[in-house]
Amino acid sequence: MARLSRAEQQEVTRRKVLDAAKVEFIRRGFRGATIDGIAERAELTRGAVYSNFPGKQALYLAVLAREAENAPPPLPQGAAHTPATAIGRFASTWAGQLPHLSSYPNDASEQLSSPALTIDLIPLIQNDARLRRCFAQLIKLDAILLGLALSGISSSPATNLQRHIHNAESVLTVLYGATQLAFAASGFVDPGRIVTLCEQIAHLDQSGRQSTRKETTTLEPCPSNTPWSPPTSIDRVYGTTAHLDGNHTIAVLGMHRISAIEEALSTSIPQRITIALVADDDAGELMPLARLALADIGRSLRFAFPTPALPQLQVVVDDAGVLAAACGIEEINDDTESAVAVRDGFIVMRTDGPGACASIVSAIAVRA
Repeated sequence: MARLSRAEQQEVTRRKVLDAAKVEFIRRGFRGATIDGIAERAELTRGAVYSNFPGKQALYLAVLAREAENAPPPLPQGAAHTPATAIGRFASTWAGQLPHLSSYPNDASEQLSSPALTIDLIPLIQNDARLRRCFAQLIKLDAILLGLALSGISSSPATNLQRHIHNAESVLTVLYGATQLAFAASGFVDPGRIVTLCEQIAHLDQSGRQSTRKETTTLEPCPSNTPWSPPTSIDRVYGTTAHLDGNHTIAVLGMHRISAIEEALSTSIPQRITIALVADDDAGELMPLARLALADIGRSLRFAFPTPALPQLQVVVDDAGVLAAACGIEEINDDTESAVAVRDGFIVMRTDGPGACASIVSAIAVRA
């Protein structure tokens, strides 16, 4: 048998830690599980665990992210043709996994069947200010993705994007609220009624709702002539290799700046946009949280909407900052907002700072 390389051995060790941690979190819950117990189950040392994960919280989120990304797709159904039907199917992927604690087997393995339905996740986020702030941004991104899909299936998509995003926010509010109540009051939440309620949201007219978007600073893009050589990356919306060739915009966003993409999407001229999510993540918690938030939304969107209606917005969780580096951005943190325009294999424009995304998209629209 060929000797494993250092990188291959590290990946084997990482998988062993994740497998052992999953069992410990299932059996003991997040609070009851310990690094010592995980190391013992994995037949590794504490040091081997810590060399792969900075702490128990990072490991817990990594386990949930992996479970979400590996979850089997829902059983296929016929294509949805209206926003209400699509929302109903989207909601059904969540409602079908609502917890029934009284029917759990002793190991409560259903807790790990979906990232949105894990009993310890929301309390963990509630008790951590940094996770809480980033999760709010990630849920906003989920709403934008769902809103884009609703716009794609609508009969008048261009004029109703903001309305669809507002409706998407309402749908996610219902689903997350129902999930938490199902944990607290087993048997009270009826999945069928939740789906029906979400379907009715599609008919809401929220045109009178005051916009929460803030005025953005308009920046003048700087010209560039840098060759574009993107790294291989995963688009977390589709769960496939991201398409980074061709003419498009890359928005590099820190975890506190994700919602800045909403203003960029308001242009009337459709554009290909890829988000690279970055973070100052020494604790190793924010990137798994991002993967977690995107995994269920992507899976549900792919099930509920016909392919032509799916968002053209790609999202890359740029753990190591390699996509950001390809854009010429070396220093990244939670407040990063930068954007580049790629044309014919070259970065031709760039902007940095608050308002960068909207500014460069507007500049491209003017040139179109």
